[in-house]
Amino acid sequence: MFAIASFLAMTFFYTFTPMSKTYIISGAGSGIGRAIAQKLSTIGNTCILLGRNEANLQQTLNTLHKGEHQIIIADIRNKESLQTAFEKLSDTTINGLIANSGIGGENQWGDNDRWNQIIDTNLTGTYNFVNTFLPLLRKAEDTKQLLITSSVLARLGVPNYSAYCASKAGLLGLMRSWANQFAPENILVNAICPGWVDTDMAQQGLQGIADGIGISKQEFYDIAMQSVPLRRMSQPEEIADLVAYLLNQSSITGQAIDINCGAVMNS
Repeated sequence: MFAIASFLAMTFFYTFTPMSKTYIISGAGSGIGRAIAQKLSTIGNTCILLGRNEANLQQTLNTLHKGEHQIIIADIRNKESLQTAFEKLSDTTINGLIANSGIGGENQWGDNDRWNQIIDTNLTGTYNFVNTFLPLLRKAEDTKQLLITSSVLARLGVPNYSAYCASKAGLLGLMRSWANQFAPENILVNAICPGWVDTDMAQQGLQGIADGIGISKQEFYDIAMQSVPLRRMSQPEEIADLVAYLLNQSSITGQAIDINCGAVMNS
């Protein structure tokens, strides 16, 4: 009887306990990227944290559940930097790439226009990141995942955010192209489109816009939430929960999933 019970217990364990997988997360030093790493580590996965700021990445690493997690310093705008990172991981099999790095803010035509900086990071940087580490993803068996962090501003236009809106909309085109291109290899490609998320980047954005129109950050927050049916920001942990779901399924690909407290309702 004991032997039968032990066999059933082991069968249940191996049937319902997911096997550990390895993910590279760009922009893992803060905000959504940090929350994604925390979520994935809690369910037994290994996280490779990629970014430019070692101190921020170390802070993320310190919050993760035990595992063979590691930090990789690289600038997604720089192919040589990414290639150096790739060589450090050349023997690693990756189950998923999470292209989360990005910057925000306004841009204005003129001498200090940030157009190139934003496009080079958000759009070209994602292209560089994925293509650099794609060989490691191809080594994995079964379903492989590629997930891109876009934005609600891929759906909406905001004055003076032309570079950010264009870069995030461009990511959706990139996602759809890759979803078709990589489908024969059983690589699923999706994007998430968060709205306001309570991160440092969002708080800085609120402050910047409030300063620009001469009101307090709280006053602008109240105005901004009037266009959000749930009247609140999402929390980074909520975004991470959606990411964990998408990484654990095998039939959704080529989709942009909105998570924005109702700010955009697509049918």
